[in-house]
Amino acid sequence: MRTTIDRAGRIVVPKGLRERLGLRGGEELEIDEVDGRIEIRRPPRHVELAVTRHGLLAAAPSSSEHERGADEVRELLERTRR
Repeated sequence: MRTTIDRAGRIVVPKGLRERLGLRGGEELEIDEVDGRIEIRRPPRHVELAVTRHGLLAAAPSSSEHERGADEVRELLERTRR
């Protein structure tokens, strides 16, 4: 896949790739140089262990993490089911 860098140094991630990866405008990403390549990834999500109402331990996003809306959750479910 090929793209270009504009004069401001921005790289356009092609729409199909953004859709497959679930990337959205304004989302924070990490970018590094690794062995002469550019590597872009989502920052790790921070989770906390929480006890469910049934007394089980579950991982839950820390309170500082972005909460996903219903549409975003539905989209993630659809992608994982494919």
